[in-house]
Amino acid sequence: MPACQLRTGTDVSRDAFIRTMRMVASSVTVVTTDGPAGRHGATVSAFTSVSADPPTILVCLRADSRIAQAVEENGLLCVNVLPAESRAIADRFAGKDDAWLEDRFSGIDCFGRPGAAPQIDGATIFSGTVEQSVLSGSHRIFIIRVNTVREGMDQPLTYLDGAYHRVVPEASAAPRIS
Repeated sequence: MPACQLRTGTDVSRDAFIRTMRMVASSVTVVTTDGPAGRHGATVSAFTSVSADPPTILVCLRADSRIAQAVEENGLLCVNVLPAESRAIADRFAGKDDAWLEDRFSGIDCFGRPGAAPQIDGATIFSGTVEQSVLSGSHRIFIIRVNTVREGMDQPLTYLDGAYHRVVPEASAAPRIS
């Protein structure tokens, strides 16, 4: 399909939707949780703010995933927005090391009190409790009341078109000399 062709209505295929979504850059985040369902973590890109009054975010997780089931039962989560140097952590929590590593948290510097969602060192943190959980298609949308934030590294790791990227600021325009 040509880049400028508009697709509307119910004729948008799953493949066209996925191809188009691949062109949307997003921060790479690791969602973590801990509690009665145990400690779990997974790399996700579907995260955004909802409101500043009160501080609220949302995260979308595949409904049949272990992380979604654990968040549902634990009732809390932490969104760790990874810094640019954290590709290995993103891959780890995406499951790329699962064949040879039993615990995704092994060797990852985390902090937080026992039973709280782990906070990854160096990440920008949004942590809180689940206020609502809504099933939509293949995913569960979790609406989180944020009770802890922490600024992390300056440069976040981003994901676009199937690959990791760094955010590069535009060069500022040179001042005009009169």
